[in-house]
Amino acid sequence: MEEAAVPFDDRTLAFYDNHALEYASSQPDSLAADLLAFLPHLAPGSQILELGCGSGDTAAALERLGHHVDATDGRTAMVQLASAKLSRPAKMLRFDQLDSKSAYDAVIANASLLHVPHPALPSLLARVHRALKPGGWHFANYKTMGKAGWDRHDRYYNRLSRSDAERFYNQAGAWFSLDFYEYEGCGYFSRPSRWLVVTARKG
Repeated sequence: MEEAAVPFDDRTLAFYDNHALEYASSQPDSLAADLLAFLPHLAPGSQILELGCGSGDTAAALERLGHHVDATDGRTAMVQLASAKLSRPAKMLRFDQLDSKSAYDAVIANASLLHVPHPALPSLLARVHRALKPGGWHFANYKTMGKAGWDRHDRYYNRLSRSDAERFYNQAGAWFSLDFYEYEGCGYFSRPSRWLVVTARKG
């Protein structure tokens, strides 16, 4: 039997375990422009799953807008910070542990799936697809251009190209719409980078 692709990188996980407070302090209180551009797709009071919620800033901002957010992260330190930010428990959940079916109006992965090695992405995106209700929306953003590898903080990035993204998403399931765009930006306490944004609607 073929061994399943590993959906995480140990060095990246160690960074978020060891530098959770430092990372959290670098997060803005407002939503990123690419995520703001996605929000008009969502009806008021949407049920949202956030994958890789980090310190909970995005989930808190979405809830202030009236949405209901299941904030999840795969690292204990981040779940604790998010729980404090939200004043309720966030959930401990690795991407490969997602097993919801037709449960969410939207699944958001804000700068989180970009840490997943290429071989594991199609199966994880299939989990995202299954978790969405029919007609549900998905948002994800990835650092793009260049080779996959580690940054100066020892975090792994898959550097997903548009062509690979299109191939992986189409392998994951049927989408009513699948759109991409790129822009120049930067990561938190990181160097300027080009970003690829994926917006998809489940068929």
